Amino acid sequence: MLPVKVPPPNLGPSALLLLQLLLPPTSAFFPNFWSLLAAPGSITHQDLTEEAALNVTLQLFLEQPPPGRPPLRLEDFLGRTLLADDLFAAYFGSGFPSRRFRAALGEVSRANAAQDFLPTSKNDPDLHFDAERLRQGRTRLVTALRETLVAARALDHTLSRQRLGAALHALQDFYSHSNWVELGKEQPHPHLLWPRQELGSLAQESDPTCSDCEQLSCLGNLLDFQFLTSGYFGTHPPKPPGKCSHGGYFDQSSTQPPRGGINKDSTSPGFSPHHELHPQAAKLALLASIQAFSLLRSRLGDRGFSRLLDITPASSLSFVLDTTGSMGEEINAAKIQARHIVEQRRGSPMEPAHYVLVPFHDPGFGPVFSTSDPDSFWQQLHEIHALGGGDEPEMCLSALELALLHTPPLSDIFVFTDASPKDALLTNRVESLTRERRCRVTFLVTEDPSRVQIRARREVLSPLRFEPYEAVALASGGEVIFTKDQHIQDVAAIVGDSMANLVTLPLEPPVVVPGRPLTFSVDELLQNITVRIHGEISSFWIRNPTGVFQGQEEGEGPLGHTRRFGQFWMVTVNDPPQTGTWEIHVTAEGTTRVRVQAQTSLDFLFHFGIPVEDGPHPGLYPLTQPVAGLQTQLLVEVTGPGSRGNSGGHGPHFSHVVLRGVLEGAELGRVPLEPTGPREQGLLVASLPPTLLSSPGPFSLELIGQDGGGRGLHRAAPQPCAVVPVLLELSGPPGFLAPGSKAPLSLHIATFSGPQDLDLRTSVNPSFALTSNLSRVRLGQNESAWGRLWLEVPDSAALDSVVMVTVTAAGREANSVPPTHAFLRLLVLAPAPQDKLTAFAHSAGPVLTTASPAFRLSTLVTQGRASGGMAGSPWWGIVGGVLILLCLASW
Repeated sequence: MLPVKVPPPNLGPSALLLLQLLLPPTSAFFPNFWSLLAAPGSITHQDLTEEAALNVTLQLFLEQPPPGRPPLRLEDFLGRTLLADDLFAAYFGSGFPSRRFRAALGEVSRANAAQDFLPTSKNDPDLHFDAERLRQGRTRLVTALRETLVAARALDHTLSRQRLGAALHALQDFYSHSNWVELGKEQPHPHLLWPRQELGSLAQESDPTCSDCEQLSCLGNLLDFQFLTSGYFGTHPPKPPGKCSHGGYFDQSSTQPPRGGINKDSTSPGFSPHHELHPQAAKLALLASIQAFSLLRSRLGDRGFSRLLDITPASSLSFVLDTTGSMGEEINAAKIQARHIVEQRRGSPMEPAHYVLVPFHDPGFGPVFSTSDPDSFWQQLHEIHALGGGDEPEMCLSALELALLHTPPLSDIFVFTDASPKDALLTNRVESLTRERRCRVTFLVTEDPSRVQIRARREVLSPLRFEPYEAVALASGGEVIFTKDQHIQDVAAIVGDSMANLVTLPLEPPVVVPGRPLTFSVDELLQNITVRIHGEISSFWIRNPTGVFQGQEEGEGPLGHTRRFGQFWMVTVNDPPQTGTWEIHVTAEGTTRVRVQAQTSLDFLFHFGIPVEDGPHPGLYPLTQPVAGLQTQLLVEVTGPGSRGNSGGHGPHFSHVVLRGVLEGAELGRVPLEPTGPREQGLLVASLPPTLLSSPGPFSLELIGQDGGGRGLHRAAPQPCAVVPVLLELSGPPGFLAPGSKAPLSLHIATFSGPQDLDLRTSVNPSFALTSNLSRVRLGQNESAWGRLWLEVPDSAALDSVVMVTVTAAGREANSVPPTHAFLRLLVLAPAPQDKLTAFAHSAGPVLTTASPAFRLSTLVTQGRASGGMAGSPWWGIVGGVLILLCLASW
């Protein structure tokens, strides 16, 4: 498939500045499918990582037949593209989405690619098997795999996936950067994953390894020897006489005799002097990656491995519970819903894979209870009772923050309370954390005037005291539902509904406007539509595209079943719903909330990034959120079997992305979506110009297109996004934290939309001491600053525990831009003898840099392999039953 070209934008100084900051002086297999611009046909880190994961997942499915379904057959997958959606449909049955699995693979792949961008890893030869640092590289690789296991067992799968990505990056680099392939090896190194085994005969510093090569292609430049070596890159460390370089356009060492290089990163001789051996290196890197995944599976067990990669269509169940004395009814409602979910879904594909429970009251909150065992969760929940007084307000947001830190991404969190938050200062940070975790938060708030005497009140409380809940719900794509004790058990049924993998359908307009109907589109891929209306409703009615309408009367109607619980209405639409445009007419007083949800086989994932063309490893530099004034790429990954049409191209497809303001719903702009890669992979890209992202603030993301029948197709992202005012990045040491140590952290902040005067605040959970040399920064447009932080890990720090560091950049003026947050997760481990590493070096003070016109960004898009690969070819496919059970004694 030929590359799809998008016209390059006019690049301003902001884009040039970011590229200058991102260009690293090291190289590897190219990071991701964006890299194929520079070397079409190359196999990237993303390809290797996702293909290995799909192979091992298929192996798991073959060995563990699904309950109540026929076993999978290997021959059904040979000779065709291996896709996550197909695997899930074959194993779990149609209608069970692979969205979480694909999102988890994306986390691992982006963490892999980030090794070439992060300041604490991009220059380290030990993390890329460069500069003959082979023993040191093996130590770091094994350590990263150990961290992966510990984090997974601690149920912090986000951190586990980050460390797994780092481990796979180093493992794959070994086969591209060393001469293992040139030595004629046809299998992965047998001892690379085992710290107590020798690597073999290694070249010594005095051993010459390469001859001089003037050409781009240098396949014959290795001397005749049987030692294991790797190339030097750049000037650190300097290349000794007679040694091989990494090679390529951006390797300064390759201009020093002996010239040339030996890397096999790509198919391009300009980047890879041994480009002709790229397929062989990729083959061994894939097999080694499959070995690494299989090792993790054997150590974690099938259930633990499935949690690591979210190999399940089910979401997690996460409760945050107010436990003060007035909360008896609410706690009982939570127990009833949890018990119903556990019993109804036990043993089914939709059984939750993860359970989180966080209690709170005044003045305390926590501890967090996290488990994968439904019986343990139920027992813990059963032991919670409403006790004690505790006057309003309560520590709700602190408990919610704790839940967010322990709840897997793409999950729903339910908060049960009858009190406003005492810790409202955490609102912005919790909002940002919901976006970072992509978790949706729903508050079920009971306000019953008859109970005023039960909960003590020290003062007259503001009617706006629940606004922090509204802000968090808005930022996360959730909602705040006010109800009363007598209705809480019925209203709490939305917990089970939300765990049914429902999508929220976009409304036009997105909020109730008096005298104007709300409309939403229904396509052929939607079913189980539910309309929820909440507020002081005088009347409402719903009309389908054929003109049939139904009013607010409870019970069965021509369109569905209506139920009412106080001020909360729920209409369940009959299946199959009529396709076309539906209308909702509402007459009400005060604030009215309307939400339409449905099940669908067609959904999407997305993330933002900056495509970097120049440099030794062109690729997509990931961003958590777009930055004001910075040209940004939006990558959309359409999920579900419904995302693929027939060979005639008449299936559902998206053509544009629409950005809307969250509060008023006004359209900010729409940008064409361009397909990239094979159609069955469902990859789309849009270039978001700086003018569209000029002002900080939230926006919703919607995709529009047509279904297979030519009717309108409309989907919305589950949570709003936000344009942040500054780029704020926090990175730590490439390894773990040791008790009694002092770990250096690196902070980078840049602005592209105008001058900023910012205060920087830090926090650590748990409360370790943290010092910084940068507490305030003044930046002009296109300026950047670096700072250093030191995290002191006490001797008493719990081993195998996770530490969360947060840095907040907030404007000094009261009406300035919203704050920006950066989050960093780190792991506390006891060092093994081989884990004693050299401390990371950094400058002592902040450094300002300005834009340079020497570099440019590219928006050219080429074919990618994300979400799929070929099974059944001689090597790019299933290893199946030939996987060797490796000795685990060293682990």
